[in-house]
Amino acid sequence: MNISGILVIVSPQRVDSMVDQLREMDGIDVHHIEAATGRIVITQEAEHIRDEVDGLKRIRALPGIILAEMSYHNFEEDNDLIDAIPSDLDDEANIPAYLNE
Repeated sequence: MNISGILVIVSPQRVDSMVDQLREMDGIDVHHIEAATGRIVITQEAEHIRDEVDGLKRIRALPGIILAEMSYHNFEEDNDLIDAIPSDLDDEANIPAYLNE
């Protein structure tokens, strides 16, 4: 599971409608709204890193978005990424000594 913290900025006049749109999106939780500045702090949960990036792209594509930037990222093991590691790199015996210093 991947969790990212995202800062969203919209014009103050659009805050309410944007919060409604964000709350309708899967995996999005709205945590803080600063209506006077148009700042909205959200978290996004996604199964894989690519899903997390795609979600950020969907947020950025919403009409009225001035800025949407990931400010925090936490991830647990992504088995797809782990399985993609070439076997010769996954073997600790093949790690050059200078990388262990």
